[in-house]
Amino acid sequence: MKFSAFAAAAVLVCAAPAIALTETPFEWLEQVDSERSMDWVRAENAKSLPVLTGDARFAGLQADALAILSAKDRIPTPAFHGEHVYNFWQDAAHVRGVWRRTTLASYRTEAPEWETVLDLDALAAAEKANWVWKGADCRPVTHDRCLIQLSNGGKDAVEIREFDLTTRAFVPGGFRLPEGKQTVEWLDADTLIMTRDWGPGTTTESGYGMVVKTLKRGQTLDQAVEVFRGETRDVSASPRVLMDGQGHQVVLLERATDFFHTQTNVLTADGVKQLGLPERVSVYGLLDGLLVFKVEEDWRAYWAATSKFAAGSLMAAPIGILLPADQGEIVISNQALLIFAPGPRQSVDEVTVTENRVVASVYDNVRGKVFAFRNKGEWGWEHAELPGVENAAVHLVDASDVDDQVFYTVEGFITPTQLMLADAATGQSGPIKTLPARFDGSTHVVEQKEAVSKDGTKIPYFVIHPKGHRHDGKDPTLLHAYGGFQLSKLPVYDPLVGKLWLERGGAYVVANIRGGGEFGPAWHEAALKANRQKAYDDFYAVAEDLIRRKITSPRRLGIYGRSNGGLLMGVAMTQRPDLWNAVVVESPLLDMMRYHLLPAGASWIGEYGDPTLPGDAAWIAAYSPFQNLKAGVPYPLAYITTSTKDDRVHPGHARKFAALLASLGSPYLYFENTDGGHANGADPTANARRWGMHYTYLTRQLMD
Repeated sequence: MKFSAFAAAAVLVCAAPAIALTETPFEWLEQVDSERSMDWVRAENAKSLPVLTGDARFAGLQADALAILSAKDRIPTPAFHGEHVYNFWQDAAHVRGVWRRTTLASYRTEAPEWETVLDLDALAAAEKANWVWKGADCRPVTHDRCLIQLSNGGKDAVEIREFDLTTRAFVPGGFRLPEGKQTVEWLDADTLIMTRDWGPGTTTESGYGMVVKTLKRGQTLDQAVEVFRGETRDVSASPRVLMDGQGHQVVLLERATDFFHTQTNVLTADGVKQLGLPERVSVYGLLDGLLVFKVEEDWRAYWAATSKFAAGSLMAAPIGILLPADQGEIVISNQALLIFAPGPRQSVDEVTVTENRVVASVYDNVRGKVFAFRNKGEWGWEHAELPGVENAAVHLVDASDVDDQVFYTVEGFITPTQLMLADAATGQSGPIKTLPARFDGSTHVVEQKEAVSKDGTKIPYFVIHPKGHRHDGKDPTLLHAYGGFQLSKLPVYDPLVGKLWLERGGAYVVANIRGGGEFGPAWHEAALKANRQKAYDDFYAVAEDLIRRKITSPRRLGIYGRSNGGLLMGVAMTQRPDLWNAVVVESPLLDMMRYHLLPAGASWIGEYGDPTLPGDAAWIAAYSPFQNLKAGVPYPLAYITTSTKDDRVHPGHARKFAALLASLGSPYLYFENTDGGHANGADPTANARRWGMHYTYLTRQLMD
């Protein structure tokens, strides 16, 4: 194969970044399963596997990873459903996994007595299918039926089947929906409300459903009744059925006009009506008829013109005052709307609703606490802090649908995860399970520091480094960040980082760059679209601060990111190749001039901008990694990895980037897992190999 014409094309692209490209070289690699593409994948894997799995250290790293991922003393993640606690479990004996249940009393013991509900290994073997578990949506109140989601190889697209919890079997003649990207909810015992690909003209440009229909038991898909329709340019239209402990039910129809803006409608007896909510909003649930939500933009409600609610505020309002008023009608309520307003260095992260409380995780300078909020009507909302630990990450695991009990976790970078069970109404709480230490955290210390970005903004970051650090620039250091979609990077306990990196003498850094949600919506919006470069400048500022403090040096500094973080890696590699000696680019977006044409890329235009618009194309092309690779630049040896079955971020991004590096004569390693989906790890064994390869590469580049 000749590459000279392609290299010339790459130079032309770089010379004219304002041109919106619709075609790029190596476009044939976007054909996911074509013989030509898969031959290329197999050839690349054949080159990389001997380098990584043939390294003498790989076997030990993989074994350590597998021991962690399949350990029987892991905390089994709990999910309330009626009188039972459910858990999906994978280990060496259950590679695909078992869905199981026990009582709450048994779950609290050291050795719960589990009852298998569904054995996915047995199901896959019986059906000769490549099933990967994607979850279950169970009916409330009766707690008797669930909709099981099964994925072929880990894709986002799933097949859905009705399952009977009493007989522990799929319902004969029950609901069964063929594979698709679909959102399905129980409307009542015999009716589903759902969106999917119903045929031509029913999906958006992003590949998601835009037509919501109801489907009654016994009906075929073509008999489903349409209740709502979005538009082709939307991201999606989907239903949500909310029910509270007092028996109120609200059916929302959410039309996502882009990734962050949603028109919120409600299905009533008189038809569909739009609610008076801002378009940047997150809806969490229903409490005694009140809709619980967080505004992601400054908002002034039409009935409360004198009150302005700041972006990031947690709120609750009666459905009645959110509905459009009839002409001449005045709608008022004494209900206090504001639950909690975060300060400038705070953010509301996760929210759940129990029978009588709203429970939220709140972060202050990237340190989390859990609060339970009680509604006092016109006298406002009072809150109580639930027990936790200092300088920790907190995660709301699940809330009961019959009372006020809630599971949540607390953890730190070197502090093993504790699972807490709290009664949100009384405040009684305590740890019921603690993860055994997976690595020796006593050898490292955790510090929070700040770097100053190009525009003067202070960027916090955590550094975990060996005790007695001499600041001589010799510590092998792995830097991680994400910087997008308002997702926060928190101080979580990661046994793989600890065992495969920290315990072997490495340092680890997590950067809270803009684009995330660490300090609320404004921190995210600061790096949206035309301001994207700010996130990358933040990342470089942290790296330069590490080097200035002599915590590490470019020779010993490596970076890792996945998905949008993979885009960050590609940009960092092309814009600042001088700063790092290792770059792990996993499940990445890289050709940003064509991302909107690859599933489900069009859904992210709200984050990145639209390459079909000349103004947007100019600043997208300025950072798009694929368009900015250049001949003669000494790039660090990159490790690029993805999954053939990733139907969220197309594997063509990673493939084309590697092919371009090859054409330019730049060294790289490429590996494509044929299963795993966007998470790139469908089972513990495959995931252990994945992490073994990652850390073999990092060890070779930064520790040797």
